[in-house]
Amino acid sequence: MDEMTAADIMQTDVVTIKQDASVQELAELLAEKKISGVPVVDEDNRMVGIVSEGDLVALDADIHFPHYIQFLDSVIFLESMKKFDERLRKAAAAEVGQIMTTEVETVRRETPLTETATLMTDNKINRLPVVEGDVLVGIVTRADLVKAMAGS
Repeated sequence: MDEMTAADIMQTDVVTIKQDASVQELAELLAEKKISGVPVVDEDNRMVGIVSEGDLVALDADIHFPHYIQFLDSVIFLESMKKFDERLRKAAAAEVGQIMTTEVETVRRETPLTETATLMTDNKINRLPVVEGDVLVGIVTRADLVKAMAGS
């Protein structure tokens, strides 16, 4: 495995999303492709960020249903329903660019797999975009690394 590089195991048909895509589109893409995250690219396929299920969960965690009390068969909300409606609308209308991570660890084609594995482990990440300059050319996932180890 020491002599193999990211280019040897990377996937070149990378599922990506644009930063102006809606959060709804992102959720549908992740569900449809059965993946947990995607690189965010601009029109020229340059990396601008990465977004994952964790970012969606964090967005959803910001939406709290208003607390209420029940008094004499009436429901009294302790928070404004208007504020709740606003938070819900903002979350649904949010764009990928608003929730993506912009500081992204990347590797080059020639990066050794040992370094790739170390980056993933040290940073607790599941995927590493492979770039040439700032242009996305592939992706290496933990599963790709495991397959490479099994094959060696």
